[in-house]
Amino acid sequence: MESAVSRRQARRQAVILLYQQDVTGLPVPELVENALRAGEHADDPFTREVVDGVEGDRADLDARITAAATGWSADRIAPLERNILRVGAWEIAHDHVPVPVAIDEAVEMAKKWCGSDAPGFVNGVLGRLAREASGEAA
Repeated sequence: MESAVSRRQARRQAVILLYQQDVTGLPVPELVENALRAGEHADDPFTREVVDGVEGDRADLDARITAAATGWSADRIAPLERNILRVGAWEIAHDHVPVPVAIDEAVEMAKKWCGSDAPGFVNGVLGRLAREASGEAA
């Protein structure tokens, strides 16, 4: 049976959950329960796959983001941008969607939720990660 939630919605919900976990320190299952009570689709299988994947690869993702974000370390990037980058980087690393889709989805979230410099920053960092993943020179 197909989920009633689009992959775009599930991805956005994953970013929200990861952001909330990053900022509050609350465990993801508790955040999922809170979101469900609020009527959000936080228990969507793709949302859980992305959240669990990012959580499991967080240290590696942060190291990759730090290496690609010239002059920035992952811990200095604003929490919402950091989690948008984590989800995009995880999708690029795991070939869940075509790389241009992963980058576009991340940039669109940055446009919607972050400051005016964020979309270009997200695009640049994920572009570098994509080139590295494909073996091209950064």
